[in-house]
Amino acid sequence: MVYGFVKRVRDVVEALLEVLAGRERGALATVVKTSGSTPQKAGARLLLRPDGRCVGTVGGGAIEQVVLDALHEVRLDGGEAQLIARDLSYDLGMCCGGRMEVFVEPIESTPRLVLVGAGHVARPTAALARTVGFDVTVVDDRDELNTEARFPGCTLEVEDPSSFLRRTPLGAMDWVLIVTHDHALDERALGLSMQQAPRYVGLVASRRKAFQLVQRVAAKGGAVDLDRLYAPVGLDLGAVTPEELAVSIVGELVAIRRGKDVPHLRAVDDPRLSRILDGGLATNDHDAEGP
Repeated sequence: MVYGFVKRVRDVVEALLEVLAGRERGALATVVKTSGSTPQKAGARLLLRPDGRCVGTVGGGAIEQVVLDALHEVRLDGGEAQLIARDLSYDLGMCCGGRMEVFVEPIESTPRLVLVGAGHVARPTAALARTVGFDVTVVDDRDELNTEARFPGCTLEVEDPSSFLRRTPLGAMDWVLIVTHDHALDERALGLSMQQAPRYVGLVASRRKAFQLVQRVAAKGGAVDLDRLYAPVGLDLGAVTPEELAVSIVGELVAIRRGKDVPHLRAVDDPRLSRILDGGLATNDHDAEGP
């Protein structure tokens, strides 16, 4: 009996480490208190993996279904941690007759911000992003800019950004900011980022440039998910200098991460963008100019 309990806990811990190593998001339920007759005791765990599979158990039956519903809410909807307390007989009609308290929490690795470009905006953005809890990876093939001196504490990938984005899996714990020195490189980075599933794709660009790049990616058969696209990037703070732009950009990352509704600069609600994706508006049309 004890061996079985330990093995189940070990299986959950091993699966939990896989979730964290894979830069994915899951949810974990832990029985924290029981009284009377219950199917599991304190310490039992149930992990909901990113692919929807479960590892472990908190007892089965009606109590496990309640916990599973909470796990899905936390993992899929970004819900906050919660404590579930149920009388198994009175609340759920189970024959056990005891009472259980189960703590449900999100499980996620440290988010990674991939900075595509190592120019003057990237430098303060990287520094500020690290202070609010992001691991930062800087991708740029210009070795004179992509240096430890300019980006202390960051992971440096001195290579063509297109090559990096083709070989690197991007998932729910990845955030991509495209801030290169070249429009063609921006276009390739946007298309390659949208082929995967990062939580966020930000583009440092004017509204006109954003419209142009979206149209070019779509014209080549690429999908553009407007729910994940933030272009122009940042919050509407009136930022001008690189340091101010960094505050605007990182402020946007924090707001999205915390689920706050704030004034973004993104133009995804502009009907002209939908018309571009539908093929009905060329970027040289007068009303595509935008601000």
